[in-house]
Amino acid sequence: MPNRLAHETSPYLLQHADNPVDWWPWVPEAFAEARRRGVPVLLSVGYSSCHWCHVMAHESFEDEETAAYLNAHFVSVKVDREERPDVDAVYMEAVQAATGHGGWPMTVFLTPDAEPFYFGTYFPPEPRSGIPSFPQVLEGVTTAWTDRREEVAEVAGRIVRDLAERSLSYDAPKPPGPDDTHAALMGLTREFDAVRGGFGGAPKFPPSMTLEFLLRHHARTGSAGALQMVQATCEAMARGGIYDQLGGGFARYAVDATWTVPHFEKMLYDNAQLCRVYAHLWRATGSDLARRIALGTADFLVRELLTAQGGFASALDADSDDGTGRNTEGAYYVWTPEQLRTVLGEEDAAFAARHFGVTEEGTFEKGASVLQLPDTEQLVDADRVASVTWRLLAARGERPRPGRDDKIVAAWNGLAIAALAETGAYFDRPDLVRAATATADLLVRVHLDDHGRLARTSLDGVAGAHAGVLEDYADVAEGFLALASVTGEGVWVDFAGLLLDTVLRHFASGDGTLYDTADDAETLIRRPQDPTDNTAPSGWTAAAGALLSYAAVTGSTRHREAAERALGVVTALGPRVPRFIGWGLAVAEAALDGPREVAVVGPDGDTATHALHQAALLGTAPGAVVAVGAPGSDEVPLLRNRPLFQGRPAAYVCRNFTCDAPTADPKVLAAAVRGAGGDVPLVQ
Repeated sequence: MPNRLAHETSPYLLQHADNPVDWWPWVPEAFAEARRRGVPVLLSVGYSSCHWCHVMAHESFEDEETAAYLNAHFVSVKVDREERPDVDAVYMEAVQAATGHGGWPMTVFLTPDAEPFYFGTYFPPEPRSGIPSFPQVLEGVTTAWTDRREEVAEVAGRIVRDLAERSLSYDAPKPPGPDDTHAALMGLTREFDAVRGGFGGAPKFPPSMTLEFLLRHHARTGSAGALQMVQATCEAMARGGIYDQLGGGFARYAVDATWTVPHFEKMLYDNAQLCRVYAHLWRATGSDLARRIALGTADFLVRELLTAQGGFASALDADSDDGTGRNTEGAYYVWTPEQLRTVLGEEDAAFAARHFGVTEEGTFEKGASVLQLPDTEQLVDADRVASVTWRLLAARGERPRPGRDDKIVAAWNGLAIAALAETGAYFDRPDLVRAATATADLLVRVHLDDHGRLARTSLDGVAGAHAGVLEDYADVAEGFLALASVTGEGVWVDFAGLLLDTVLRHFASGDGTLYDTADDAETLIRRPQDPTDNTAPSGWTAAAGALLSYAAVTGSTRHREAAERALGVVTALGPRVPRFIGWGLAVAEAALDGPREVAVVGPDGDTATHALHQAALLGTAPGAVVAVGAPGSDEVPLLRNRPLFQGRPAAYVCRNFTCDAPTADPKVLAAAVRGAGGDVPLVQ
């Protein structure tokens, strides 16, 4: 018989609806039940595409004996971290403080007052490599709860007090100056892997936000070293196994330092950010590789993650049926030489093995290889590469597909809007701009209420019950502003302003600090607050970026000052931990450059207007904002009082309250929005 999770909308929770565990969702009634019974709460947090979450579910939560013990001694609560990032953040902070590491599945034991007292992540069904078994952990917690209740309460109270003391505050914050961003660059240079690209050792995550900072720093200062780190890292990732050489798109991370073997789940937030990074790298350099990867990633998003409602699904699983009825990580993506021969025949299989680095020994498990492009010098037949690629892709399409989490997360869809709008504009792909617009329409129609409040998620066109957090408001505002720059539709600026006013009203404090949850959100053991960027921009730094862009488009001093206050945390953290505040540093580069404000006025559909608009969008000046509209338009404040120039479409470039003379020449405009890093390609 299904448990209480059968009534939830989260695909992750629904995966556990048939467990013999008597699961509860995160609701007050669960904790009331724990109080009534006098038992502790097991909090299990994961997400749909989490490999080890599936493993622990199969080993423990589907096991009748383990479930019976849980049901007798605990109230068990299951949380989708993507639906409730606030709950995840609060308890993950406790896990990391207590154990020195974190991850998912997250396993936390709580008092009925939701105070944590014992922590872990994955626990195996029997002791393994120094990790106690899950049954041992359950028995130990039960004994402690029964025999040493006062000690447990003391530990829980101490942890809660420690968490409460971690709130951030700072006096008279100042945004980062040139010395601060230079110090961050030096820190990144020390951590850069000059041989294999990226930063640090294994595992390696795509450093999307750090790469954006380096691109902007190069554009502002002309730093060759900053650009070299971006180029080396982007090429290594593009040629490695972390990038799907057949279907496009990036896996979540590489388990090694060489980008060879990925953890195969594909996340919307990674691919949206990387699509934008490669598009911006092409904009700065004209790299054919960057163009190919940007478009390949955009096409992956639309082909694999676009839902029937017009939004983008959260993720694809790492696991799929390996053909034997057993779910295996990477089964959908890897190849053996024999499988190549079956699809391609001997001659083309030998060619494909050389081209994609497939060996008899394999680079993964059981003699299988992850496809790569290892030979940078090999001269290949482009038509033959295209032929084998499409044949292998078609054959792969016959394999059992990885599961998809169809949940629409507002923040990640905001990132996708920005990426697809810009990529579509750069490469003359109006279909991508249309996809971005459809997603924006969905967020307004389904996620946004009449009071400017966002729902965090939706499924099948129905908004979820959970309130949006800071990253939702900030990333959606960022997406709307990017879409307005590309389409010239000022309504997206208005919607961005509505969201950012909610940020200032409900998420900000007077000293410039920001909180991840609104002031009227559910009360947890502490109000989550984290300015550091992780796999996506933190709500804090994303809000700083959106506030800065909105101020540039509208001339709002209030939003500019809020952005500068928020950037104070980047001054504190950027020089010390640049890898963990990359988007904050990217926003700081935009603030240092102005950012430049570009108004293009001319008749809609006019060739000259389009040429100026394209030149403006292709400018590399960090964080430059662009508005385009007909003469006399006041839909966007940046366009007001901007006439034609000598009867022709014109562009106006302003920075720091000073405007250049208007120009009707796209080449003059291109020079005005060019960063210090070099020429900007005018056409693709």
